[in-house]
Amino acid sequence: MQEFSIFLLTSYEKVDKMNVSTYINLQAPHKKSRQAKRTNKEQENRTIMQDIVKINQNDNVAVALRPLSKGEVLHVADADVALIEDIPQGHKFALKAIKAGDEVVKYGFRIGFAKEEITPGQWVHVHNVKTALGEVLTYDYKPEGHEDVEPTGHTYFEGYRRAGGKAGIRNEIWIIPTVGCVNSIAKALETAARKFVGGNVEDVIAFQHPYGCSQMGDDQENTRRVLADMIRHPNAGGVLVLGLGCENSNIPVLMDYIGEYDEQRVKFLQCQDVEDEMEEAMKLIEELAAYAGAFSREKIDASELIIGMKCGGSDGLSGITANPVVGAFSDLLVSKGGTTILTEVPEMFGAETLLMDRCATPELFEKTVDLINNFKNYFTSHNQTIYENPSPGNKKGGISTLEDKSLGCTQKSGSSLVKGVLEYGEPVKVKGLNLLSAPGNDLVAATALAVSGAHIVLFTTGRGTPFASPVPTVKISSNSKLAGHKNNWIDFNAGRMVEDKTKEELAQELLDYVLEVASGRKVKSEEAGFHDMAIFKQGVTL
Repeated sequence: MQEFSIFLLTSYEKVDKMNVSTYINLQAPHKKSRQAKRTNKEQENRTIMQDIVKINQNDNVAVALRPLSKGEVLHVADADVALIEDIPQGHKFALKAIKAGDEVVKYGFRIGFAKEEITPGQWVHVHNVKTALGEVLTYDYKPEGHEDVEPTGHTYFEGYRRAGGKAGIRNEIWIIPTVGCVNSIAKALETAARKFVGGNVEDVIAFQHPYGCSQMGDDQENTRRVLADMIRHPNAGGVLVLGLGCENSNIPVLMDYIGEYDEQRVKFLQCQDVEDEMEEAMKLIEELAAYAGAFSREKIDASELIIGMKCGGSDGLSGITANPVVGAFSDLLVSKGGTTILTEVPEMFGAETLLMDRCATPELFEKTVDLINNFKNYFTSHNQTIYENPSPGNKKGGISTLEDKSLGCTQKSGSSLVKGVLEYGEPVKVKGLNLLSAPGNDLVAATALAVSGAHIVLFTTGRGTPFASPVPTVKISSNSKLAGHKNNWIDFNAGRMVEDKTKEELAQELLDYVLEVASGRKVKSEEAGFHDMAIFKQGVTL
């Protein structure tokens, strides 16, 4: 079986003060370790094979990288483990006896407590593990030992420079309804306006949504902020704001949220005010197409890129391959002066201190504490369990508890310092790694990343999904089987990390790919014509 070298798999390389050192041991069954024969350098670049992984030297479980059969004998960390039952790919098995009530440890951290006694070689999953998490917590700021990534050389993409100075990576005409009542008109306009696509006008897209009226409080504010953020997004060369006239979030109200705007780039039409809304709208779209068509791509420094990071349909390999690769990518982009945004707050629960301790200032630490606890309070205010996670698909893929999921999820943040913490709908203001308040729901969270300014969303998955967001949404598979099975969905295969590539090699490949996408290369969901938008709903609908 082919061997290759791998470096650090987790995002916890900065935790020496906790006496947690990262340890990788992937190997085929029935083969003895050659650790004693390795040089020091070879031990750093640990030789692995693609059957199992013990992520951290303190772990009492390992993960199957292929389906394992009852009776197989695995040599792990100088000990033989005989499997007493079949282990599905991505799932965990015990390396030693775990007593009822003892911690189950993966990534070097507790992912839950054993519900019952677990014997070596036994499958470890939801039937014998329970979450160890509680309710709202207090936290201490412990930033010692965390340093930001070192700057690296410049790199560039071919993008669009907008009149206000912002950079965009697409030159599309966007139709933004103020209210769901005009969704059908917006979709009809999208179809009719295809004749304007060509030259430098890359697409015409209507972003339908069910809101804009019959909303109260935060829901109404969320809708108005999201629509305003979409109207300002630099991936749109021109925007038609399509209103009805009697809705709560009508065009005059929305103007206060939009602020200053370029009258050549943004046009408004209130359907109740005109006799033939299709005819009048097509005139405005023709003007927008003429304006947008005058833009052309030019060389722009990658320090102006903003990339959102999200995962969904995760499996047991997501935290071993795809998420660490995205984390290494994040560090690369930040080292070049760029910006990344991490969201899905409920999937930080159980790993939040790893982010809190990387906050660049005490003020950011306090904002991160609020980010976490406010989301917990949101759940309890609706009489919901805080830790109603992972999903059925996550469990089928090998994720047992929310801690298990969160420790894998947060690896997308890499190792750089947290430089910004954003409320839902708040545009990014500071370069570097930012945290954003949004739920775990794929469409809602990906939209939230876009409206906060992300030019592209990186979406890691172990199970696959065809959805898109308002911006190019790159699907990154955690395993090669998925990449082959759903080639029409998957853009980048991080599963190669347990086959023939290191995390660093894949991170550089991903950066190169992102620069291509930023320069005009379409991702699979764009090729399919998918463009989704979902607004976060929290309260009452009238």
